[in-house]
Amino acid sequence: MSAAGWMLVAAPVAALVSLTALLRPRAAGVVAPHRLGLVRAALLTGVFAVLTVEVLGALDALTLPAFALAWVLFVAGVAVAVGWRRDPAATPAAVAGSRRAVLVGAAVGGPAADQRTGGPASGPQPPADAVAPPTTVRGGVAALLSGWADRLTHLRRTATRGERLLAGTVLAVVLTELVVALLAEPNNFDSQTYHLPKVEHWVAQGSLEFWPTAIHRQVTIPPGAEYLLLHLRLFTGGDALHNLVQWAAGLGCLLVATRITAQLGGGRRAQLLTAFLLATTPMVALQATSTQTDLVAAAWAACAATLVLDGLRRRAGLTDALALGAATGLTALTKTSGLIAVGPLLLLWGLAQLRLAVRPDGVTADPAGRALGRSRSDPTDRPGPSGARQVARTVGGSLLVVLVAATVVGPFLARETAEFGHPLGPPRLRESIPMERHDPAAVLVNALRIGHTAFDTPLAPLRAGTAEAIMDGSRAVGVDPQDRAITFGREVFPVPSWYPDEDRVAFPLAGALALVGAVVALARPRRLVPGRLGALRAYAGVVVGAVVLHTAMIKWQPWGNRLLLYALVLAVPLAGLWVDAVLRRRAGTGRRSVAAGLVVTVLATSALAGVLALSYGFPRRLVGAGSVFTTGEWDTRFLRRPQWADEFRWAASAVRASDARRIGLVQQNDNWEYPWWLLLRADDGRSPDLVALQSVLPDRPPADPTSVDAIVCTGPRTQCARLVPAGWTIEYRDHVGYALPPAR
Repeated sequence: MSAAGWMLVAAPVAALVSLTALLRPRAAGVVAPHRLGLVRAALLTGVFAVLTVEVLGALDALTLPAFALAWVLFVAGVAVAVGWRRDPAATPAAVAGSRRAVLVGAAVGGPAADQRTGGPASGPQPPADAVAPPTTVRGGVAALLSGWADRLTHLRRTATRGERLLAGTVLAVVLTELVVALLAEPNNFDSQTYHLPKVEHWVAQGSLEFWPTAIHRQVTIPPGAEYLLLHLRLFTGGDALHNLVQWAAGLGCLLVATRITAQLGGGRRAQLLTAFLLATTPMVALQATSTQTDLVAAAWAACAATLVLDGLRRRAGLTDALALGAATGLTALTKTSGLIAVGPLLLLWGLAQLRLAVRPDGVTADPAGRALGRSRSDPTDRPGPSGARQVARTVGGSLLVVLVAATVVGPFLARETAEFGHPLGPPRLRESIPMERHDPAAVLVNALRIGHTAFDTPLAPLRAGTAEAIMDGSRAVGVDPQDRAITFGREVFPVPSWYPDEDRVAFPLAGALALVGAVVALARPRRLVPGRLGALRAYAGVVVGAVVLHTAMIKWQPWGNRLLLYALVLAVPLAGLWVDAVLRRRAGTGRRSVAAGLVVTVLATSALAGVLALSYGFPRRLVGAGSVFTTGEWDTRFLRRPQWADEFRWAASAVRASDARRIGLVQQNDNWEYPWWLLLRADDGRSPDLVALQSVLPDRPPADPTSVDAIVCTGPRTQCARLVPAGWTIEYRDHVGYALPPAR
């Protein structure tokens, strides 16, 4: 990658850091303002990246110069905004004084003040990192970085041994994931089929216009994560940094989940426990080094959740509505299933805002999202608008959320509607994944099967026994356990899902703790936190409701655990709160001591699971066969199907030797297309001219086989031979073949 390419890759990072400094809330009493600033910055950067693709795609300008210009202008605009907002009073002396205030405030009033229990000290306490005075908040990027450094220093000095162990484990996992993400070539199965070919088609044609293809998922599945990959593809000219999108999303999930924990009343240890449980979950650890899309969707859904929790305690301003709309739109554009949680969250937010509008004792906010006061009775507050006007503002804010979300996801839905007559794509997509039966018995059976797969363990007798009980119970209520109306494709329940494979690995530890945390939050919330019981119950109810809705709307499938990742990320804060509550009572005797001992054992097991996932997980691992340190680039790409590696290279070499310029593709719906884009790329990096000889899009006819110079095929030879013109020579191995015209 050229020096210019590295500078362009740094542009999103620079924008994110600068926007975090710019968008941090300035009001006192905001929970974790630095993390809230990061959430807002990530959402704005994500929306900019998406709209850049949409606008330039509409102009047939998906090119490196156009993207470079867009990012240069964006970063320059952010820099100007940051410089304009900087407080002139933020002199070095003032910043130094602010740093001392941060340390003093955190030491005497932060959630970690009670070092004996690791929880918050008794009495009202300000939230974590909410004690920075305005000069620090408004001091620009330097003050932001200085503030983070101060907090890390404070954590190192005041943390207990257990807290240091939790933080150190999380940091080690995140850094190890970064190493794997940088060293491993993209080798996810779905990425070979449609995630990465989608990006290559955009680069080749310079637009987002749909193309003839035999793989409908290249054009029907929401492309939000691939939009982000497109930027890296143009900047670097390849896929060397593609895994970093999911890695960054995984890091974002950790930070946002800890903020949710703080918003629900958790102190420093509860937040560290949340990060620990999430980071060591094998599904999270494995997907953080992948080009899948589930972590990206989970990160956007978590952003929506933390913004909604803010809206439970204060009136939302313009900034809040814009951010919530962005989170909703980005979730919908990345993975539609994430809306199963975001929808109820938006409903909760709307009801809370209406309650605050009609009751004058709620916290209000100005249009920039800054808190104005807690009640009209506060003599320092100005009189607020009338109740009717506040309700109107709430309705207007809700409409703004919808408008922003529609702006983000609307162009894609419009293309889907124009192409297939429906915003959710063709019938085969709408009928393959969503449930086709919604009677109580069918939903119950589907939920039990999803739960069995999500909580699977290496204990084969347990797996077999519970699966048999589920199937017997299913038949007893008159439901075929393999009914196609509640089962994806031709898959058969049950399947083992305990093995650390990024597409299907179960999460029994984090899932069980989250389930217990949700039950306690709903039934006995005071056992978790002393205050904010309404917010805790409401949030737990939404999370539980989202899981129930998921089981009523999504068919069981062997890969269903990754579809639940958004729900897991939202639920783990409840687990962190419960574990922290158990550990606070560790000084007791009897059952409390036993419970604490069990929790510590579970945490140790969770750490072991995370380490094993990174060390031996599939298809990227640190040690053993297929290690990122010992396996070559091409072999790493084909770890899922090693028998295909030489076949693809054999066919591509023959086609390149023929000097073919226009190459036809013959493939089936689940075949790998991406290797052809790599192997047939021109020496100067230009995309090959690949055209499909089959098409599942009614209005996009395939290319005429006689119009191409060569044909490459994957799948059965009979399918290839059917499309090869008469007189051409076909060469085939087991899975891959090619055809060339007669020599001239």
